[in-house]
Amino acid sequence: MNDTHPDPDPERTTGLESGGGVPPGETPPGESSTPAGAPDQNANTPAGWGPVPLVVVLVLAALIAAFFLAYAVAL
Repeated sequence: MNDTHPDPDPERTTGLESGGGVPPGETPPGESSTPAGAPDQNANTPAGWGPVPLVVVLVLAALIAAFFLAYAVAL
């Protein structure tokens, strides 16, 4: 069985200083390497309720209120 250590050998790894540090210029640039930023998260947010669903909800609420009012009067 071959007993290999998963970490790279510091003596054979390029770009490492003694103690395991990395000198400036050896790491890739942070954000300049990405071609574009993340998409705008606020681009597809809805502006609010549309007029048709709002009217449907209000009509249903009025019908339910009228039913319970009529039921209370009938008792």
